[in-house]
Amino acid sequence: MLKFSRKIHKSVANDSIVEVSESNGIRSLYLGSVTIQSSMRVSAPFALELAYSRGMMGFLLFSDKVRNVLTIGLGGGSVPKYIHEYCPEINQTVVEINPQVIRIARSHFYVPENDARLNIIEGDGIAYLLNHTNSADVLMIDAFDSVGIPPNFCSQDFFDSCEAALTNQGIFVINLWGSDKKFDIYLQRIEQSFDNKVLMLPTGRPGNVVVFGFKQVPDLRIANLHARAKMLEQAHKIEFSSFLEKLCEHNPHDNKQLF
Repeated sequence: MLKFSRKIHKSVANDSIVEVSESNGIRSLYLGSVTIQSSMRVSAPFALELAYSRGMMGFLLFSDKVRNVLTIGLGGGSVPKYIHEYCPEINQTVVEINPQVIRIARSHFYVPENDARLNIIEGDGIAYLLNHTNSADVLMIDAFDSVGIPPNFCSQDFFDSCEAALTNQGIFVINLWGSDKKFDIYLQRIEQSFDNKVLMLPTGRPGNVVVFGFKQVPDLRIANLHARAKMLEQAHKIEFSSFLEKLCEHNPHDNKQLF
């Protein structure tokens, strides 16, 4: 039997509203709207409950050399805490502008304190990008507010700065909303910044779309990606093989490799 959602926390500061509710063992974060920003199964706090968060881990399909990840936007911290728990070879920096979000991610969503492998910084993510070029093996953008993606997180200049923040073999990962009327505009800007080295991974209908941009084209041979997906699934409870099928369905390919 389904239970009604139960609000377990609400904080308001400087016109920012952060709420946490719980239903059927799933705890969710909201930022001043009915849109779920992050969800966690209380009995498995380090698992990735939402499909889009598992999709963002798709960068593992394209590289086994990722050693540092920069994330702009913490939310409930699903992906950062997953990486911290299950990818010990990766160091992370997370930049979050809202101190309420940082506090609640730690108090209600089991996000760990800073240590040698995780550094959560309260600050302006765009300013951080501009001051840290050529620094990230993977750059993740998951920056939503109560009305969607902030305008300064989807401009051409912003995506250009994302490309500049990556190392030579770096991978850009962004969570977009597929039904956003400006989705095609955002995608075209990403393609311009990454010289068309871009792949789309829809994770719902219409739902979230994870977009990958590459500084250099990785190995996109489908047979190799399939083998890597199977290997990754032995270590992670993430549907990498299914994601590869969706990548083939939604991006150009010739049955041998993605383009």
